[in-house]
Amino acid sequence: MIEKREFYIDGKWVAPSEPNDFKVIDPSTEEPCAVISLGSEADTNAAVAAAKAALPGWMATPVEERIGLVEKLVDIYATRSEDLAQAMSMEMGAPIDMARTQQSGAGIYHLKNFIRAAKAFQFERPLGDHAPNDRIIYEAVGVAALITPWNWPMNQVTLKVGAAAIAGCTMVIKPSEQSPLNAMIFAEMMDEAGFPAGVFNLVNGDGVGVGSQLSGHPDVDMVSFTGSTRAGTAISKNAADTLKKVHLELGGKGANVVFADADEKAVKRGVLHMMNNTGQSCNAPSRMLVQRPIYDQAVETAAEVANKITVGSAAEEGRHIGPVVNEVQWTKIQDLIQKGIDEGARLVAGGTGRPEGLNKGYYVRPTVFADANNQMTIAREEIFGPVLTMIPFDTEDEAIEIANDTPYGLTNYVQTQDGDRANRMARVLRSGMVEMNGQSRSAGSPFGGMKQSGNGREGGVWGLEDFLEVKAVGGWPAE
Repeated sequence: MIEKREFYIDGKWVAPSEPNDFKVIDPSTEEPCAVISLGSEADTNAAVAAAKAALPGWMATPVEERIGLVEKLVDIYATRSEDLAQAMSMEMGAPIDMARTQQSGAGIYHLKNFIRAAKAFQFERPLGDHAPNDRIIYEAVGVAALITPWNWPMNQVTLKVGAAAIAGCTMVIKPSEQSPLNAMIFAEMMDEAGFPAGVFNLVNGDGVGVGSQLSGHPDVDMVSFTGSTRAGTAISKNAADTLKKVHLELGGKGANVVFADADEKAVKRGVLHMMNNTGQSCNAPSRMLVQRPIYDQAVETAAEVANKITVGSAAEEGRHIGPVVNEVQWTKIQDLIQKGIDEGARLVAGGTGRPEGLNKGYYVRPTVFADANNQMTIAREEIFGPVLTMIPFDTEDEAIEIANDTPYGLTNYVQTQDGDRANRMARVLRSGMVEMNGQSRSAGSPFGGMKQSGNGREGGVWGLEDFLEVKAVGGWPAE
């Protein structure tokens, strides 16, 4: 059993102000794997005070020095990547091979992209040739509260911390209490890199406690939150009294629109993408819309692919999928699978209960529903598990209508060999991101959504800008 009760505040590890133990559960075994402490309001206040005190000095630090510290962090990250992978595999159930490549690998990828973007970014620039005595200055928003999720822990930690640090913000991070160990390793890395005391602070806690304390704190200037739409709404309301900046990266119910001329691997690719990370991704292509001429074959292919996906312990090497994160999520997914059956969708793979041979652990059968319509619960709600919903369509206009008929707007996907159609779809799909024919977005591309999928963007230049204020200066002295 790992014991990690301390918090990282003002450049040192400190004991919590009062005992409040929380057991972290290994979802592969349902057994406790670590004990942390949940912070109190006194701990939150101490972390915010440290960040506030460090802010003037950090903002005044030349951006080149701030970038240099992030470059040191990248070097240290490379030496701790296995530690991060082992932690995430144990605490949130990512299979160890996937934890090494995708979960841990995402963090160093984002930090390097921020470094590249920052070196090309003009933090001070002229307004324009028409106004030689006007300048635009990009300066730090201030003290930032960073609230990160359990499903892609290091991905989200680095997207927030990397941008905030380079922008000149000081910060208090509250990682998910379901997967806190990787963030505590990251705090050790920030300390080793030499970030000044108070620039980076970590307090463990839950959303009701430390999360609410941070989002309503008068000395916090910005909240950057990744998680559920429900929690994002609560944070927005709590932050409203102090009019702080709120950045939200929330849920999704992405449509994967497969036209009749899609390449032969499109359906298989879509199923595997959906099942990656055991379906626990906000940008998962969870609704597969298939054009009628190829629909029957697509259903057959999807069922065949899902039935070949193996499920097993996160500690085992291999290309299987692991458990979902906890009992609450497992029960929710089971209820939604049953809801799909009850509402008349055709179950073609998977179903309720654990996979055969797995009697303990929060394992879910890779599940595919066919013949659904967009008003069914499984097409409306974010399931956050390995469950795919297939819906037939006839025309391009019908596909657009179904895809956009959702409160979410994070990522949509298009599979077609018709370039003109792809261009039309990219422009009309109401989502922050659109990916075509299995081609992922490139390094530095912004991540974020529309509607109830949130606001703001993470990654690259856009990620930096979210942690910056724009200051307009007139009458700048001539140089």
